[in-house]
Amino acid sequence: MKIAYYAPLKSPNHPVPSGDRLMARMLLQALRLAGHDVALVSELRSFSRTPEGHEGQRAEAERERARILAQWKSGGRPDLWLTYHVYYKAPDFLGPSLCADAGIPYVTVEASWSARRNREGWEEAQAAVLHSVRAAAVNICMTERDREGLIEAAPEARTARLKPFLDAGEFLAIEPAPKPGRLVTVAMMREGDKLASYRALAGALRRMREPFVLDVIGGGPCRAEVERLLDDAAPGRVMLHGELSRDGVMARLARGSVFVWPGIGEAYGMVYLEAAAVGLPCIAYRTGGVPEVVDDGVTGLLVPAGDEQALAGAMDRLLADADLRLRLAGGARTMVAGERRIEQAARQLDALLKAAGGTGT
Repeated sequence: MKIAYYAPLKSPNHPVPSGDRLMARMLLQALRLAGHDVALVSELRSFSRTPEGHEGQRAEAERERARILAQWKSGGRPDLWLTYHVYYKAPDFLGPSLCADAGIPYVTVEASWSARRNREGWEEAQAAVLHSVRAAAVNICMTERDREGLIEAAPEARTARLKPFLDAGEFLAIEPAPKPGRLVTVAMMREGDKLASYRALAGALRRMREPFVLDVIGGGPCRAEVERLLDDAAPGRVMLHGELSRDGVMARLARGSVFVWPGIGEAYGMVYLEAAAVGLPCIAYRTGGVPEVVDDGVTGLLVPAGDEQALAGAMDRLLADADLRLRLAGGARTMVAGERRIEQAARQLDALLKAAGGTGT
């Protein structure tokens, strides 16, 4: 199939690393692995931090829509349009109308809708999201929470499930060499949920009893504040490595004993899958979509959201109990190797898109 691919929140070519950019790239790779001809149809970014920010974007979207239609008239239309990650801060102002004009199936991956956003001034953006969801031949949901939210808002919407996945080959090829007492975390350092998670992590570190060293991988505008938080919580026991290459991240994970990240506001968290693939048991809050990638008692430990004492207790428990740590580490690698590899996702995506009517020419 010829597939028009679009990511309104963050293009796969965006310069700033994030889990969202990583999954945007993984989807592109999976579609191509399944044999499809995939083209990034637009770099238009519809992300806004405020409801008012979308007002000017609609006019820009109209210009982009005209450009794409002209391109299709001269070069041929695609067989299907796929949009990744539609939600209230990043609606899709292009796909539904273009697909209606061209008579091709429209598909979303990781669309989400929440009633509470309507009470926060996002009614127009939420309406645009629902328009996309209702127009879609299928909405492919990566968490059950998202699927339930879409069905609540639009019972007639067509949905399917695809579990979060990873191009895991390089990670699984690594031979773990964990150092005793070594905790690892990987996360950007920016305002919002990331900084809130760092605060929670610092609070938990203050309460720990077992000896440890924490390796922190990541950078961003809040690095100075994160450094202060962690140094105050555990003086001399936190090592900040900044942003590392993919190889550098894998090397640090391979030397860790336990991966820890509270995960406040995480849709699910690609980093948990990366850590699991290297053989690290993961510790996080039981919040959002995190249980979709951390299986409590099988691949890691989940604790109640906001409970810093429980987070500290889980870290102490795994550092002290080598048998439990090894069992969870084995479960983590088995989970990724058995059901979260990109090759399996490519086959599932292919079947879902063909069922949606994108049979190609």
